[in-house]
This record gives sequence, structure tokens and C-alpha cells, in this order.
Amino acid sequence: MKSLVDHLSQYAAYHRDPRNIASHFIGIPLIVVAVAVLLSRPAWPVAGIGWSPAVLLALASAWFYLRLEVRLGVLMTVLLGLSVWLGQVLAQQSTLVWLGSGIAMFVVGWAIQFVGHYYEGRKPAFVDDVSGLIVGPLFVVAELAFMLGLRHDLKEQVEQRAGPVRPAAHRRSGQV
Repeated sequence: MKSLVDHLSQYAAYHRDPRNIASHFIGIPLIVVAVAVLLSRPAWPVAGIGWSPAVLLALASAWFYLRLEVRLGVLMTVLLGLSVWLGQVLAQQSTLVWLGSGIAMFVVGWAIQFVGHYYEGRKPAFVDDVSGLIVGPLFVVAELAFMLGLRHDLKEQVEQRAGPVRPAAHRRSGQV
């Protein structure tokens, strides 16, 4: 199994432009919540819990994150729990509200992602490795930690492999 540094470094290699990273702070949370919304129907009540595809996906994702590292895994589990909770709230609304909000967040989130990758001059990481879809949310949380001056050791390890974030003016042309 790849390590936390392996996953983050591989993903970070596709995300060295600060505008692209900034776009991920908006796009990825929108996509995560959208998936939670769209997968919150149907839900089957078992032992007082509404089990839905969203809950099952969140549990599998939490397991993935916790196996990589407990500290970030716990934070990711909490964030996934909040996403599933919001998804369940919207899934209890009318079909129009549930489906409309889920699809709108999904489309807007991906549009923002692709704008960021235009600035990056590189295709999204998941195109080459589908694991980028689960690593993306973790990358956003790690980047936020780095911006807050936390996890300096992890940041150094990732940048040692992927390189530092480059100035925005250095966009490579023609590589989207």
C-alpha cells in the first residue's frame, strides 16, 4: 500500500500552480458534498441509522484515510460525516431540491476544477490514476494544514518529491 507521502506527492505533482490549488479549495468540497447528496437516496433504516450509498462510501473512504494516517484520517472522517449529514438533509427535501442541488454542486465543482487545471497547464491527476478521486479531498485538507503552518514535516516530504508550489505566472501552455 502506498504511504500518505506517496499519495500526496503523486497528487501534488499535478497541482503546483497556486491558482489551481485555490480552485481545489472550492471545487473539491462542492464535489464531495454533491456526491454525498446524490448518494443519500435511497436510505434504509437499520438500528436507527439511515444506511445509504453515501454512508457506505464515506465509511470506505474513512477507512482509507485512517489507514494512511490516524490524525488526518480522523479529520477526514469528521469532514465526511458532515458531508453525509448535509447530503441526508438535502435528500429529505423534494426530489427537485435533492437532485437539483446535487447536480448543480457536482457540475459547478468540476467546472471550477477544470478552470484550475487550465492555469496549471496539466490534466487532472485522476485521468492518469483513478485514486486521485479519493486523494483529492485529502490533498485539500493537507494543503490547508500547510497554509496554517501545520505539518511542516509532511509538506517538506511532499515538496521534496513533487517540487514547490510555483509562482502563478509560470503557467505552462498547451498542456491541459
